[in-house]
Amino acid sequence: MTTTEELFEKGLARYQAGEAASELIPVFEDICNRAAKNSAAWTCLSWLYLLDGKSSAAFKAASKAIKLQPGDPQTCVNLSIAMLEVGKSGVRQYIERAQQVLGMSEELQQELAQNFEDGLKRRPDWPELERVRSWLA
Repeated sequence: MTTTEELFEKGLARYQAGEAASELIPVFEDICNRAAKNSAAWTCLSWLYLLDGKSSAAFKAASKAIKLQPGDPQTCVNLSIAMLEVGKSGVRQYIERAQQVLGMSEELQQELAQNFEDGLKRRPDWPELERVRSWLA
């Protein structure tokens, strides 16, 4: 039997190889169902939902991820984008939280910048992502 960690690593590798978000959503849904306290899996699932244009599902997944790991900048970004897309208020607190963490880690800044670029390649002309990126710049 494959562990959730192995499923996660395989799913991540498939994503990095360029597989479509719609193909990977069921994989990460399965991981989240098996390991409900895995914040990284919820963060990935929320990102995949965002890429696939499923804002409400992304908001729910990112909300679960933020409860599990409130200081993760990518989770804050995903939740902020989802909130903008579904018209929720309160984005500023998550942007500020991400800024605090990013201010302490150049490595996280670079990782997030790469994620922004990847997001725009997979979903060009993404105004909410552009807004969040400009706020964090």
